[in-house]
Amino acid sequence: MSSNTRRLKELCFSDTRAERMSPFLALGLLVAGICSVHCHPENVMVKEQRRRVDDHTLASSNTDFAFSLYKQLALENPNKNVIFSPLSISIALAFLSLGARGPTLTEILEGLKFNLTEIQEKEIHQGFQHLLQTLNPASNELQLSAGNAMFVQEELELLDKFIEDARALYSSEAFSTNFKDPEAAKRLINEYVKNKTQGKIEELFKFLSPRTVLVLVNYIYFKAQWKTRFDPRHTQQAEFHVSKNKTVEVPMMTLDLKTPYFRDEKLGCTLVELTYTSNDSALLILPDKGKMQDLEAKLNPETLTRWRESLQPSRIHELYLPKFSIKSDYELKDTLSQLGIKKIFTDADLSGITGTGDLAVSQVVHSAVLDVDEEGTEGAAATGIIIEKLSFQKTTVRFDRPFLIAIVLKDTQSIIFLGKVTNPSQA
Repeated sequence: MSSNTRRLKELCFSDTRAERMSPFLALGLLVAGICSVHCHPENVMVKEQRRRVDDHTLASSNTDFAFSLYKQLALENPNKNVIFSPLSISIALAFLSLGARGPTLTEILEGLKFNLTEIQEKEIHQGFQHLLQTLNPASNELQLSAGNAMFVQEELELLDKFIEDARALYSSEAFSTNFKDPEAAKRLINEYVKNKTQGKIEELFKFLSPRTVLVLVNYIYFKAQWKTRFDPRHTQQAEFHVSKNKTVEVPMMTLDLKTPYFRDEKLGCTLVELTYTSNDSALLILPDKGKMQDLEAKLNPETLTRWRESLQPSRIHELYLPKFSIKSDYELKDTLSQLGIKKIFTDADLSGITGTGDLAVSQVVHSAVLDVDEEGTEGAAATGIIIEKLSFQKTTVRFDRPFLIAIVLKDTQSIIFLGKVTNPSQA
């Protein structure tokens, strides 16, 4: 067994614990319907104050990426539910960027909306490191966990620096995997993700190629109870207007409570924030009739900041919210390409992983689930990055159906015979 393989088999890390950091949770998970409203202690050290400035920069970039990705997914999936964890995708791509070099690295980080003239690559990774620690709080009121793993082809030699950075910055577990048996490898990885997401994400990967040599995975799991719960006895069937001409019956929950509220006349929407017992919260945004597309176009970090500053406690005598469970599965190769992250799929420089230039990403997959009921909210998401080894492709052309034939004289390029072979067995 090589020292590299031995290190991989020993590279299995427990979740880290750290203080909670609300700006990340608030901004990073917004599109998944989860926001945080924790307050920081006043007697923090100057070092922590500087860290929070960095946290804000990272959170702003994550939110910018979240809204950009949402707009693209909504465009690609008109009239369909859209649910995803932008944070899971950001972490997975940042994890991948550990092994990227040159223009490939720049493209990933700029695609994640980081301004590389203002923030260094090292600071970005340290920010995600702190964020991952924050997403694993020791709390009885909130179940929240996040983590990373890499599944490595048995004989693939990874660079020591990549292994150590994966461990130190992204707390990544590592598993030696035989991708030459793609079905077994797929079952192994899917079972890992299923366990980490409490059974919510059952099949992240539908297909793996025998050319796969490395898979990076990020998972997030969230469960919290409403501070003011809905009474199931008040939940009744009601109409939900899917579109101007389509209405469906849904179980509609109802509540009378005092909660943060804002009526945005400028953008034509109403906002309600529902708090969990952990003081995290869900921000619900209801556009006026016919205003959804206009509102989506205005989604950006500045809009979110204005909304959060405008929310004020108000009495809502009748709040109606559908009880729902939605799930989405995405292949993000084309979507990320639209956002400027292209090189990882084509002429990638991932030499920071193995020291060679023969790796490329074949696909980025993502699954997300969000359940909202009278008790609270449960959500899970996972992102997978499939990395394959490039090789010279064997070209096969089989003339086993009708074809044309032209006989061309070399000197004059004149066609002296031209025909179509429909049935070679005929005389």
